Amino acid sequence: MHAATAAVAAHEAELTALDTAIGDGDHGTNLRRGFAAASLAAEDAAAAGTDPGPFLIAVGGALISSVGGAAGPLYGTVLRTAGKALEGPTADTAALAVALGAGLDALRRLGGAEVGDKTMVDAFAPAVDALRGAGDLPLAEAARLAADAAEEGMRSTTPLRARKGRASYLGDRSIGHQDPGATSTALVFRALAESLTTTVTT
Repeated sequence: MHAATAAVAAHEAELTALDTAIGDGDHGTNLRRGFAAASLAAEDAAAAGTDPGPFLIAVGGALISSVGGAAGPLYGTVLRTAGKALEGPTADTAALAVALGAGLDALRRLGGAEVGDKTMVDAFAPAVDALRGAGDLPLAEAARLAADAAEEGMRSTTPLRARKGRASYLGDRSIGHQDPGATSTALVFRALAESLTTTVTT
């Protein structure tokens, strides 16, 4: 969560610029504030020795309560749903794939979006598919595959015409712009991969 918070803060201006082009222009600002709050919640949960499931539930709740617009409920619901799918004190690649798959299902229900609609789902779904296909690979390696897939999905949104969210109001004018939600999703998956790699190698 600290890595994700740092990534969002570092790319706040980029996320805001992308959202200004096809949305409300507040994605970067809202996420920076929300992830800062989530990071504090993560510290409290970690200090209390919280298991991965309740940890994600607490972090997701912090995001929902602190982020305006659509981003807070979407990210928060994903994390809370994923947390409810995790049991026990550890989580391996298979468990994370199941948990984030449940989060993706909740995201689809909440936002009504599918791959190709030019939303965060375009990055999230390939990342989950990569985790599911990783089999028994170590979590750090599987997370790198997921991050690569999320970034590929993020880039795929540029030529799309938005069919969901604020950008859909623009019609063909949304074509040629990378989706901000897919971009922040790719940032979070890359942060996960990098933090796991650092943990393994230090």
